[in-house]
Amino acid sequence: MKEELYIYFIGTAGSGKTTLTGTFQQWTELRGLDAIIVNLDPGAETFPYKPDVDIRDWISLKEVMESYELGPNGAQIACADMIALNIEEVKKTIESFKSDYILVDTPGQLELFVFREAGKYTIKLLNPKKSMICYLLDPSLAKTASGFVSQLLLSLTTNFRLNQPQVNILTKSDLLSDDEMEIIKRWSDDPEELYGALINEEASIYREMSEGIVHLIKDFGGHTQLIPTSKVESLGIEDIYNAVHLLFTGGEDIMKD
Repeated sequence: MKEELYIYFIGTAGSGKTTLTGTFQQWTELRGLDAIIVNLDPGAETFPYKPDVDIRDWISLKEVMESYELGPNGAQIACADMIALNIEEVKKTIESFKSDYILVDTPGQLELFVFREAGKYTIKLLNPKKSMICYLLDPSLAKTASGFVSQLLLSLTTNFRLNQPQVNILTKSDLLSDDEMEIIKRWSDDPEELYGALINEEASIYREMSEGIVHLIKDFGGHTQLIPTSKVESLGIEDIYNAVHLLFTGGEDIMKD
């Protein structure tokens, strides 16, 4: 019996989760791999892909707002908990596809999945032993050393909260210049160079806090290799695939001939 591999795309609003999810599915299809997409955002309106499993078939943000007389934020929180209540039905639908990869496009607001118990429960119920987190870093926030550090802290927090294998991904890297990309790569590879860039920033409480966070990230192993991606020519998708099958199959490539 085929055991599905779950890949969760998680990041702050606007980091490119939905685009990367769709690009990854297109890439696998071109190589003969079967991947389905699960949308877990009940408030989503448009997609660059057609979800194979859609939480909106069970939960509607608009209906929750109207039924419980809630604003958008309150309704998003209510929906996050409702996802957990419906996840067994979602799981049955997922398993009916018998796919190699389950690509999970999580809610736009990171905190709805990462900081609420419903997110942990969802992963636990679906398949915790065959799950991996792709944490997305926004390039517009990674251009400065302090901005990069703040994103690494969110990545580390996500890893701490969800307790699953994780890779860090720099999305929309085509928006960066070659020099900016090279600097971010060096920061990713060498925490000492990142620290050096921090102390050269203008003195402030924010900079002092960032310096302390760098030490925290080093101590807890949050400074991992960064995979740059872009929907342009599917840059970096093969690197994500390699990371996935290295984790799940011990390096054995399961790509079909």
